[in-house]
Order: sequence, then structure tokens, then C-alpha cells
Amino acid sequence: MQFFYSNSCLDGLEVRLIRPDEISEWEKMMDEHHYLGYRGLVGRHLRYVATQQGQWVALLVWADAAFRCRARDQWIGWHPQLQLKRLKYVVNNARFLILPEHHVRNLASKVLSLNLKRLSEDWFLVYGHPIVLAETFVDPSLFLGTCYRAQGWLHLGSTRGFGKKAGKYFQHGSKKLIFVKPLVKRFVQILSDPLCLDETLSSQPAMMNLNAVTEKQADSLIDAFRKIPDPRSPKGRQHPLVGILCLAVCATLSGAKTFLAIGDFAKNSSQTTLKRLWCRRNPKQGRFVPPCESTIRETLNKLDPQRVDDALNAWLLNFARQNGSQKNAALAIDGKTLCGSRHHLEKPIHLFSALLHREGVVIAQQRVEDKTNEINAVVPLFSGMDISGRVVTADAMHTQKKTHDTSLNKNPRITL
Repeated sequence: MQFFYSNSCLDGLEVRLIRPDEISEWEKMMDEHHYLGYRGLVGRHLRYVATQQGQWVALLVWADAAFRCRARDQWIGWHPQLQLKRLKYVVNNARFLILPEHHVRNLASKVLSLNLKRLSEDWFLVYGHPIVLAETFVDPSLFLGTCYRAQGWLHLGSTRGFGKKAGKYFQHGSKKLIFVKPLVKRFVQILSDPLCLDETLSSQPAMMNLNAVTEKQADSLIDAFRKIPDPRSPKGRQHPLVGILCLAVCATLSGAKTFLAIGDFAKNSSQTTLKRLWCRRNPKQGRFVPPCESTIRETLNKLDPQRVDDALNAWLLNFARQNGSQKNAALAIDGKTLCGSRHHLEKPIHLFSALLHREGVVIAQQRVEDKTNEINAVVPLFSGMDISGRVVTADAMHTQKKTHDTSLNKNPRITL
């Protein structure tokens, strides 16, 4: 066993997610060297490895937070019902292992620091939302939590020595130290404020101001969605498809990022808005009733995304023109990976889009297949679009003769 005490030994240290072909080796080493062993984790989790010059020096795994922790819950100050919705923004450092042959002073705190810098972004890419608070539990009979204290984690006290098995809590008597680390400044508001919606986690403003939508423009959106067939069974169908689509679109254009945020938008909409968007009217109550989050989610998942995308993009383009955008306004084409679209070992969805420069509104998009690239998506993207006279900006990779000859032959000016 080697021991090092020079800070220069930490040079070149990196922390990254493990690759699929490394999972078995990672689990074997964690089970062999960690005092708790490793038999897998239930629920969402991310596994990391810290490397130096290609060698593994530490292993970490982050998982869903503990469902109940009195000291943490009292410190946050959230309502029990709100906790059920916001607990997803908290993750637990379930395992942290420094491999036996790599004992270096400050190694643990350095690895923890590097991991926290990328943890929220990685969680967002895999599960579709960031995290705002990290937690961990330390056995005081074995450790003092020195690396967590060195990184500014807060010690909230100790657990009461309870565990959960087969859905029931039991007292095992082994109390653990509780440490937490806020990852954003406004974590208390995000976790405990009932009026703080999911979209407040994003620093991006709303895509467009819906207050500028006239009654005529709202009717045109409804007309576009009425042409989309309803995939639901007529039996038990309560809410009109048009109302669900209009609420989902308005919520998304206002900044909503998740189904939960769309549901909150619908629940907080006024009677005037619900009436204009063709939501269901309850004859007994004499009020318009918005669909709940589960109804919105299940309905949208059954729809043909291409039909909805075509209808919405045509409406957005018409809306932009009616609100001052010129017919030949400049376009930008660019590709982005869809956050939260990764499923197990499959690659995340990559979309290639055309959007208006000034408004930032997407008017067309095309999925890029796994075995191709953005270059081959230009022609399908512009099919059916009139781009004559437009200025089109793109990345340098699109300076292709084939692209110009097949889709840009109407001689628009191209800025790269």
C-alpha cells in the first residue's frame, strides 16, 4: 500500500461517468472494497469514477434522496405534500470509495469537488431536471465526514437510527451524521415555496409573451390543433384534445420544462384562459376545469409528435410574421441534444432546427438519426419551406456543395 502527501499528486485528476462496458468492474470493486458492499440501488442513480493518468482512484454513486429525514426536512421547511413533488431535486451520495492503493492527502475532498461541479448537469441530461441539494449520511463510528466538511457541507445533526424494510420502518440503533450541500443559492425557494414552479430552475426567459396573442391568433391555434386526430379511446374521455394541446403549448412557450410544470400552469390558469383554450366546462360547478398533470402526460405521449410539431411550427411562423417579423427574416439552423431523452443505454435524441433570429422561435425541426449527422438533415429540414431571399446562418460544417445545390438553390445569402 502506497501513501502520498504531496498536492502535486492530485494533478491530472478527473471525474467522469462510467461507461456501459465498465459497469461490471465498477460494481465488483465497490462491493469488494466499500464497507457497506454493493448490491445495486433501486431508483435513479449515476455512477462515477475518478481517474488519474488512466488509473481508477475513487468510485462514487449518487441516488434518489432519502424519502424521510426529520433534521433535513425541518431545515428545508417544506410542507409534506410539497416534499413529494420537490424531493426529486435532492440527491444522496450513497457510496464514496477511495480505492485502497491510492491514499493521497486531500484526494477525497478534491474528488468530491470535481464531482459536484458536473453532477447537476449530468443529472439534467439523463433525467431531465437539475438538482439543487446534495445529501449524505456518515457512520460516526468509522468516519468523521472530514472531506465533506472541507468542501463546505453543512452538518445538520444525526438520524434517529431508523431503517426501512419491506415498506415498514424499524429501529436499528445505528445513528448517522447528516450532511447537506446546497448547489444553488435559491435552493430554499425552489424546494419549499409552493408558488415556485419547475421552470424557475432555468435561467432562460419564456420563449414568447403570450399576452401578445390576440383572440384571432388564439383561434387560429385552435383550428390548427382541431385537425390532429385524437388517439384516445372515446370511453372515459373527459377533456377535449384541443384544450390539452393548447394548455401544453402555452405552458411550454411560457417557460415550462416538465409535465409537472405544465400541470401547474393549467391548474393556475384563469377561467378566461381556460374558456379561450377550449377546456372542459363542468355543468354542475358552472366552471371550466383544467386537465390534471397525469391526463396531460398520458395524452401527449399518445400523439403523433410530427403532426403536432408541423401544426405548431406553422402557427409560430404565422404569429411571428403578424407581430413584426419580416417575411424574409433571417434564419439560423443548428442542432441540439434533447435534455432528458436518454433511455437506458440508448443515445439521447438529437434535433436539427431552424429558428428565427430575432424571435428565437423554432419554425421547423428534424430528428438526426443515430447513424448520420446534421449535414444530412439540412435537405429534409428545408423541404416544404420557402427560404428564397432569406439569410441563413449555420455552423461551418454546413459549407457543403451538396447542401447548396439541393436545398439552397434559390440563392439566399448564407452567413457562416
